[in-house]
Order: sequence, then C-alpha cells, then structure tokens
Amino acid sequence: MSRILMVVSAADSLELADGTLHPTGVWAEELVVAHKALKASGAAITIASPGGKKSTVDPGSLNPDIVGNEEKVEEFKQYIGEIADELETPNSLGSVNVAEFDAVVLPGGHGPMADLATDAQLGALLVAADQSGKIIAPFCHGPAGLLSATAPDGSFAFAGRELTVFTDEEELAGGTGEKTPWLVATTLAERGAIVKAGPAWSSYVVRDGNLISGQNPQSSEAVAAAVVSALTE
Repeated sequence: MSRILMVVSAADSLELADGTLHPTGVWAEELVVAHKALKASGAAITIASPGGKKSTVDPGSLNPDIVGNEEKVEEFKQYIGEIADELETPNSLGSVNVAEFDAVVLPGGHGPMADLATDAQLGALLVAADQSGKIIAPFCHGPAGLLSATAPDGSFAFAGRELTVFTDEEELAGGTGEKTPWLVATTLAERGAIVKAGPAWSSYVVRDGNLISGQNPQSSEAVAAAVVSALTE
C-alpha cells in the first residue's frame, strides 16, 4: 500500500496588494478530486499542515456561481464532510517523518501563497523527499510551497526543474486579478524553475523525474493519476 502525505494550507486569508484580506484556504475541487482518486487507488493518506492547524476550505471553491455546477459543489461538500476530522486536526509538518511516505502531494487554493511558500519545516521536508527520490506532486497554487525549499548550498532546491503551476494569465483573469500580491508562476521562474504552461483552464501536467505538477483545478484528476502511475513503476 502506498503512503501519501497530503500537505494542505492552514491559512484562511491572503493579504492582497492593496492591503485587503482575501478569504482563502485549500481549493475544494483539488482537495476532493485528488484525495478521492488517491484513496480509491488503495493509498493511505495522511494530511498535514503548518503547526497542525485546521485546514480551511476556500469559500469561493464551494460557491456554485464560481464552480459553475451546483451538483459538483454538493459532491465536494459531502466528501469534505467525510474527511472533516482529518482537516480539523491535521498532523503538524514539524512532526512528520517523510521517510515514512512514498509521495508528497500539495493541492492549491491561494492558501499556499500565505503560509506554505515560506514554511521552513515544509522546505526541509521537501528537500529530504527530493533527495530520496520520493514523488512530489504540487498542483494549481500548490507549487508555491516549493518556494520554501532551500538546498544545502542556499539555492532554490527546484531550480532547473520543469514544472507547471497556475499561470499568470489564469491568475489575472480568474484568480485574484490585479490585486494579486505576487504571481506564483513568475516567482518560480525568477527562482530558476523551468515553468511550462498549457492552455488556460485546461488539464495540463508536467513530470520531471520525481516531480509531478499540475497547472490548475482542472488538472487535479490527471495529477492524481500520474502519482498513482509513478508509484507503480
């Protein structure tokens, strides 16, 4: 049985460029679709967050007007209810032994921009996971968490690696727009990552060795499938 660590944000707001707070958290579709698919594959999933703090689901990701499908929203709510205890009391990143897991999965929502991107414990965990060749799979805004990873020589641990992430185009058109405090795709590229992009709002996955990344919520299922496939190689 594969053992998967799912790292989720514990942030419930993101400070925008104008100083206002934007309600956020983990994006429901990404959490639900990935968790459900990985569990269906037979994997054992452990959820962890900074400090073991409660993970909040982004309210916008449960808004039918944003999601565009009321039935989907009800499905998300039902599944979130089923794993509510895991989200209420996640494991603390500081207590996690990454050697006990086969893969680290990081769903998005804007939450990772507020906490995971600068979390030193996550950074150390990701460096250890990468050095041991474990699957690392962030998607949508999840790759913001990669920015926490600093190599022993002080460089960005994922510099020179190919990946994808919620694009600047998607952020400006359908994310937090012109008030976005910083653009994840641009920042990763500036740190040395090789950022790839597919068509906006379409499923797109990039694999570079043990690093599997997805561009947006629409990529959730494909990322989970790629992780399952990689774990059976």
